[in-house]
Amino acid sequence: MIYSHVPVMLQEVGKYLKVRPGGKFIDCTLGGAGYTLAIAKAVGETGKVLGIDLDDLALENARQKIKTRKLDNIVLVQDNFKNLKSIVAANFPSGTYFDGIVFDLGLSSAQLEDTARGFSFKGERPLNMSFRSGDKKAAEDNEKSTIEIVNQYPLLELTRIFREYGEERRAYQIAKAIVAARRAKSFTTTADLTALIEKIIPVRYRSKIHPATKVFQALRMETNEELSALEQVLPVAAELLKPSGRLVVVSFHSGEDRIVKRFLKSATDLQTLTKKPLVPSDTETESNPRARSAKLRAAAKI
Repeated sequence: MIYSHVPVMLQEVGKYLKVRPGGKFIDCTLGGAGYTLAIAKAVGETGKVLGIDLDDLALENARQKIKTRKLDNIVLVQDNFKNLKSIVAANFPSGTYFDGIVFDLGLSSAQLEDTARGFSFKGERPLNMSFRSGDKKAAEDNEKSTIEIVNQYPLLELTRIFREYGEERRAYQIAKAIVAARRAKSFTTTADLTALIEKIIPVRYRSKIHPATKVFQALRMETNEELSALEQVLPVAAELLKPSGRLVVVSFHSGEDRIVKRFLKSATDLQTLTKKPLVPSDTETESNPRARSAKLRAAAKI
């Protein structure tokens, strides 16, 4: 499949990273390679960019684009960004520090459209929301199974993740219905879960978004342990920056943004560059509606 993804706030990210020829940068969330390719072009032959992603599709897409553009200043690694310290140690000489590190924590259009996974509530897909594509599972990363979460988590734990990660007002009601339904038959596809949610949330209570949207978001975040991974990697990223090096994070979830905001406020070796988070322009959100919830925060190494 074609890996489709539009990089959010590309110009703003470039501005805060202060990309310059000869610099060394890390794109911790390669995705559609939008940031990585733009940075690689700006740093030139004397610079270097490390692109990290768990997704086979993202990596293969990036390899093709790199080959087409005849770039030789990009290093691609398949791994979870929470392992950033070991990734850098395995690919760069000891004592290497970087001019900038960027995170785009959003889900790509390609992942939403991948029929082998269940990120989207549309259609009937396997109940698999792992960032690692295909049947591969990174046991060393302690990835959770979405099917196990839905079919085995107790009522109160399901309620917690729907409320905390999905910000779903009817978290308990949905969790209770799932627990009752799975006694008769396990959930195996996205269609199974979507049908249940549609059944228990009447049309008159529905908002502009589909009633399954927040539940699917919560399950994806729990499956990939996204918030804990972010908490782990931010201090490591700060350590890897050169003096005056830049850290830029684009988040799409209030929980992610709170983690970034709290970290920047507490980090004694970073100076926050964005008093308030930057948001996409009206022009960008009109052309790319998925960018509307994005928030950019940036800091410089003291």
